[in-house]
Amino acid sequence: MMPDSPNPASLTGARDADIAGMSAPSAASSGPLHRSPGSASVSPGRPGPTASIEKIAPTRDERLFLVLSIFIGVLSGLLVVAFRIAIEWIRLLTLGSAPHAGQFRLLFVPAVAGLIVSALVIWFFPAARGSGVNQTKAALYIYDGYISFQTVIGKFITSALAIGAGHSLGPEDPSLQIGAGVASIIGRNLQLSRRRLRMFAPIGAAAGLAAAFNAPISAILFVIEEVIGSWSAAVLGSLVLSAISSVVIARWFWGPEPMFRIPSIMLRDPRELMAYAVLGVFGGLLAPVFSLTLGYLRPRLRALPRWSIFLQPAVAGLMVGAIGFFGFPQVMGTGYDVIDQALHGQFVWQVLLALVFLKLLATTFSFSSGTPGGMFAPTLFIGAMLGGAVGAFEKHFFPHLTGTVGAYCLVGMGVLFAGFLRAPLTSVFMVLEVSGNYSIILPIILANTLSFLISRSLQPVGIFEIFTQQDGLDLPSMEEQREESVLRVEDAIQPVTVPVVDSSDTLQSVAGAVAIGCLVRLADGSWYALSGDDLIAAFATLTPETPIQRALKEDRTPLIFPDMPLDSALHSFPRWPFLPILNRANRGALEGMLTLDDVLRRYRSTN
Repeated sequence: MMPDSPNPASLTGARDADIAGMSAPSAASSGPLHRSPGSASVSPGRPGPTASIEKIAPTRDERLFLVLSIFIGVLSGLLVVAFRIAIEWIRLLTLGSAPHAGQFRLLFVPAVAGLIVSALVIWFFPAARGSGVNQTKAALYIYDGYISFQTVIGKFITSALAIGAGHSLGPEDPSLQIGAGVASIIGRNLQLSRRRLRMFAPIGAAAGLAAAFNAPISAILFVIEEVIGSWSAAVLGSLVLSAISSVVIARWFWGPEPMFRIPSIMLRDPRELMAYAVLGVFGGLLAPVFSLTLGYLRPRLRALPRWSIFLQPAVAGLMVGAIGFFGFPQVMGTGYDVIDQALHGQFVWQVLLALVFLKLLATTFSFSSGTPGGMFAPTLFIGAMLGGAVGAFEKHFFPHLTGTVGAYCLVGMGVLFAGFLRAPLTSVFMVLEVSGNYSIILPIILANTLSFLISRSLQPVGIFEIFTQQDGLDLPSMEEQREESVLRVEDAIQPVTVPVVDSSDTLQSVAGAVAIGCLVRLADGSWYALSGDDLIAAFATLTPETPIQRALKEDRTPLIFPDMPLDSALHSFPRWPFLPILNRANRGALEGMLTLDDVLRRYRSTN
């Protein structure tokens, strides 16, 4: 079995285990201002103006970052346009402009293409296998953003050949990896830092996906939801610039029109939302079936003898071609033209329902065989056919419903996207962008939410996490990260149990607190945590009548508020045995206090 990603041993340089820290500010830049005791002035220990300017001056990488994001978007857009043209050219050359049932080339063209693709993957492009989403995530979290030029070329050639020849796969996921590869190549050639190189992978991924979908917002959201896993201000601006740049290039060739066009939809009767809710339920039930089918067949094909890997894409192509030959050529290729026909009501519900299950089988065959290609287009196809079937059925038996079959097809696309790919936010904006129709947003939100919740309850592990486990990779589960609750200071805060004094009070007033310390209220309303050790040192050098202010050092207790993440307090405990928790509206008011034991106890209680 050939690997899906480069061998980490072949990459130079150390590998960071914690990619999440790539955008975290340094402790020096995030700490509180240092004030002299009892005043609001900056302490001598704080860097002066010259040091501050040097500290915030942009580095070479930072100066290049935003400009390179635009350049990556332009180059990725051009490559994706060429990729889509190559797919269309191969389709016309091999299957003709209007393939129909009974043509023998529908049988042998996908099979021959499968043989060629498997030979290319095994002998030249082993990292081109798969959809491209998990491979890009692996580049981000394991390989320091490394995607080779060979992988980019291989993904382009093998995916274009497979999809153009009729395999039931899509161009969007490969476009995502192609864009990430472009960014990786540019970053390496400019000798950017390892941290910047890792950040370039999702930027290129957003550019490639945006050009393939002609939908920049959806591309940005998907990369954040499924590749990065969290919002990051450090990378969001670059994601936007690269995605918009690539879409500008794509629209220069294809025009500004959305991918699909249907008439505006007016929801005149709120009761019709029930009909869309039914579609959401069906989508939530179908998505786990799709996931389980892929999850069952893919590892079993990989477990077959090594020599069979060469034949698997050809056999898959033969089976997909047989579906087309015996009556349903619509399942071959991306199927965008078929989606457009369904949106305009050109199929009866029985045909639409047949296409749902036949496309599911065809996609399972193609993807499980290791043929390079994506899951986006098949997911949209199956969802559209499911929506059309439900809509046509409901229109037939409930003619008072005002929604068109095209509206149900459109909602169905988002329903399966949310339930199968587990990207609920992306699914809403994706449907809006590919259709340019914002009048259907309420049915989309309702149906997508139901589909996502039902699918997640029936199949807790998302499809990308299933593939990750099967590939033996230890990548973070983005769905689990989104569902994790962040503990905050208010979850561990305790009542104040140490004496509270003013800075003008004498040391004699806190003589009984030598063992535990005290909290000192300063003249400017801020607070200082005076530890027992600090008190012992003060009594050893100062008289009991000395104001407590003389015992305070130049460093100041950090400002901690109840709504801050709990882990933000951890770095303060080596210096401060306890921390005052302040009120944001009035820093002179104490909300409570926090110790290291309180934090650890709260974390232990969550396990």
